[in-house]
Amino acid sequence: MALDATLRDWLLDTDPALRWQVERDLVGAPVEVWQATRTRVATEGFGAALLAHQDPDGQWAGGAYFPADADPDEPGQPWTATTWSLNSLREWGLDAAVLAGTAEKLAANSRWEYDNLPYWGGEVDCCINGYTLANGAWLGADVSGLADWFVEHRMLDGGWNCDWVEGSTRSSFHSTVNSLTGILSYEIATGGTPQLTAARHAGEEYLLKRHLMNRLSTGEQVDHWVTRFAYPFRWFYSVLKATDYFRSASLHDGVAPDPRLADAIEAVRGARQPDGTWLQERRHPGRVWFEVDAAPGEPSPWLTFFGTRVLEWWDASPKVAPA
Repeated sequence: MALDATLRDWLLDTDPALRWQVERDLVGAPVEVWQATRTRVATEGFGAALLAHQDPDGQWAGGAYFPADADPDEPGQPWTATTWSLNSLREWGLDAAVLAGTAEKLAANSRWEYDNLPYWGGEVDCCINGYTLANGAWLGADVSGLADWFVEHRMLDGGWNCDWVEGSTRSSFHSTVNSLTGILSYEIATGGTPQLTAARHAGEEYLLKRHLMNRLSTGEQVDHWVTRFAYPFRWFYSVLKATDYFRSASLHDGVAPDPRLADAIEAVRGARQPDGTWLQERRHPGRVWFEVDAAPGEPSPWLTFFGTRVLEWWDASPKVAPA
């Protein structure tokens, strides 16, 4: 489905953090156009606003994963601390040079809330380590030890689970897609290692065997959250987040989409509204610096971008049978 003019103009009338990606991936704008828009992330809109909240010690909100003043009784999880802020800036396309010196400041000043571990060494949570792997590669920190950690902590069924430290032996959809996203970001930035790439492919196979949304044992949908879409994605799994990951992995590896993605792709397609938009279905509860997308029930520019990008990639690509 071609992007009609009304939808194109609506997506272009957005913050530079989104606009440059629309220009590059949906509109086909010349490189110099979308790169110029991307440069504006540091000085305008969401990117500039979030940069203004950085602490002198390199952190945000005084903490690694949680803000220094986090209250266990506050509703939801706060999304203001260092890791979440770095995730947003990286995903919005901020040039790492704008954060020159931040990697060193975090190495000196930031410790994980778990066991007071040093920031760039990661901790025990797969999702947190996936974010740290991606953010470290982006900012030029040495996170090669974390890359090895993912090879060592992959489960026998192929994926990862943040509850491994509590004794879990089965992979999780949430943990696996967040681990895969971090690994792929690291590979793109550094080249990775053969062992890490093999671990990534095994994790992809874990999700593909389940068609990204079903229980392997029964074939039934694993839960309602797989088809519930919200931006920012945070740590939550959805087939939109997962299919966008597989788009990136397919392009990086230079392979056609795996046909086992079809059910998930059709779930994404089924959520598209008649006007071509996707609706914000909820907001993940918790403190934020500021809102970056539509209110629940309203058309979401971010989800519409991701949904359109995934469907255009899928519909234009040949499919290959799994090995």
